[in-house]
Amino acid sequence: MAQTLVATKGNLITLKKSIVLAQTGYDLMNQKRNILIHEMMLLIDEIKKIRDDLVNTYKKAYLALQDANVTLGIVSEIAKTIPVDDKLQVTYRSVMGVDIPKIIYEREPIKLSYGMGRTNTKFDYAFTRFQDVRDLTIKLAEIDNSCYRLANAIRKSQKRANALKNIVIPNFHKNIKLISDSLEEKEREEFGRMKVIKAKKGNKN
Repeated sequence: MAQTLVATKGNLITLKKSIVLAQTGYDLMNQKRNILIHEMMLLIDEIKKIRDDLVNTYKKAYLALQDANVTLGIVSEIAKTIPVDDKLQVTYRSVMGVDIPKIIYEREPIKLSYGMGRTNTKFDYAFTRFQDVRDLTIKLAEIDNSCYRLANAIRKSQKRANALKNIVIPNFHKNIKLISDSLEEKEREEFGRMKVIKAKKGNKN
């Protein structure tokens, strides 16, 4: 970059303006990264709690399913009568330009879609426990995806901040110094040349 720049005052002014913009960009990237990190740390704490809850809920659900299987036989055919829940909706909120998903879902009251004569309370209990599993899984999917998006944005912000700090801004400083030194050298040469001309004029007089 320095090799292609002409040492002029106009270029020097342009470079000084550019370095101010680059420094502002670096500060903004740092600010964005810090806000995203804070947002992600809040979600990480929540993820740990949900995962712990999900492990315990799965245990309860599978124990309940075992009890239902023991009393009714294998209940897979009965389970097929339960309709697929497709009422999930996804919206997004923006955090420093990063789209964070928000899953909209309301758990409806239990509607028994299977015959009462073929089941018992143990099957009903297992069904309820797996609904709990579904609810926690939805929440975990939302937060996991949010963390992934935030982590990706943090990585990109860090990469851009590093490029500004370690490459762009130092190059601007280097070019400013080269042009400044060149202009100062030209001024010294011009000053020396003017002194010689003045001296010659003085000798003629």
